[in-house]
Amino acid sequence: WMKFHNGINQYELYGQSDPNVDQLLKDMSYKSIVGLEEIGDLGTQVKIVFKLNYGGRGLFKPMRFDKDTEANPNHYMFDDFERHHAEIAAFHLDRVLNFRRVPPVSGRYVNITRDVERWASHKFRKTFFTSPAKNRCFYGVCDTYCDSGQAICGKPDVVEGSLAVWLPEAEQQGSRQHWANPWAQSYSMKRAAKWSNDSAYCEKVKKKGPYNHGRRLLDVMDMAVFDFLTGNMDRHHYHTFKHFGNHTFILLFDNGRGFGRPRHDEVGLLAPVSQCCQIRASTLKRLLDFAEEAPSLSEAMRVSLARDSITPVLNELHLAALDRRLRYIIETVFLCGRDKDSNWNSVVINDGF
Repeated sequence: WMKFHNGINQYELYGQSDPNVDQLLKDMSYKSIVGLEEIGDLGTQVKIVFKLNYGGRGLFKPMRFDKDTEANPNHYMFDDFERHHAEIAAFHLDRVLNFRRVPPVSGRYVNITRDVERWASHKFRKTFFTSPAKNRCFYGVCDTYCDSGQAICGKPDVVEGSLAVWLPEAEQQGSRQHWANPWAQSYSMKRAAKWSNDSAYCEKVKKKGPYNHGRRLLDVMDMAVFDFLTGNMDRHHYHTFKHFGNHTFILLFDNGRGFGRPRHDEVGLLAPVSQCCQIRASTLKRLLDFAEEAPSLSEAMRVSLARDSITPVLNELHLAALDRRLRYIIETVFLCGRDKDSNWNSVVINDGF
C-alpha cells in the first residue's frame, strides 16, 4: 500500500510493469479486515472504508445488482445504483488500455457480521437487521438510497463487492483539485447540456484554462474514450493531484455507474472527440491495435478479469459491447480526418503521453 502511494508520479498512478500492483490486488481480496474507519455518510449510496491488517485502507462498494442485471432505460443516471462489478471492470480496462489512471480495484467477499457490524459505529449499527429470509442486512447512512427497502443483504451474511485502494491523504501530497467536466451530462430532466446544441462549443472550451495549453484537453479526450467504452454517464467532475500542478493526468475513479446497458451505446459520451476532432496518438494506436490484431479488446479484458477473486466480472454482452464501441470510436476519428480534408496532424496529436 505504501509502495503504491510512493510510486504515484506526475504522469501515472503506477508503472506499467510494477509488480506491486498484483500483490496489492491479492491483499485487498484476502487480507483480514481489522477495522472500519469511516462510514461514507455523504453521497447517494452507502460506502464503507475498511482497514486491512497490513495497514492499507480501501473503499468498499457492496453488490446492489448481480452482474447480469441491466440498468433500467427509463431511469436517469442519477437514479441508478452503482455497480460493484463496474468498478472492478473499469480498473482492468484502464490497465489494458495502458492509461494507469484508475486506482487498483479488487473484488472481495465480505462477511457482514464479522467484517462490517463488528466494527460499526453505534449510528451505523442501528441499520443492521435480519431479513424474513434469515439473511443479515444493513442499509447504512447516506443521502438517498439508505433505508430498509433498499438494504444490502448477505447470503446469509456474505456479500460480494469491490474494494478500491485508498489514495494518499492531503498531508501525504494527495490533495486533489476538483474540476467541472466541460462535457458533463445534464443532471436536469428538462434541460439539455450546453455542449449538446452548440456547434462551436469545443472552440470555446479551448480558449479557457487549463484547456488552452498543455495536456489537459487530450486527457479529456482520453476520459471520453474511457467513459464511452464503459457507458459511464456520471462524470460530472474529475480530479487531479494538486501537488503536480496542471500538467498531470486526470484521475479516473468513481466508475460505479458504468457497464449498465451493454446493448446501448451512449454516443453523447464521445462528444469531446467528435466536436474537437482530436485524439492522442498513443490512444488511437492502442485502439487500432485491438481492432486490427489479436487479442481483441474483449479478449484482453476477459484474460485480465479472470484473475479477479469474484470472476466472472462481466458477462459476454458487456465484453462484446467493448469491441463494438471501440470500432465506433475509430470510425468517429476517421470521420474527423475526412472532415479536416485528411489533415491528420490536426486530428491525431502526439504529445508524448
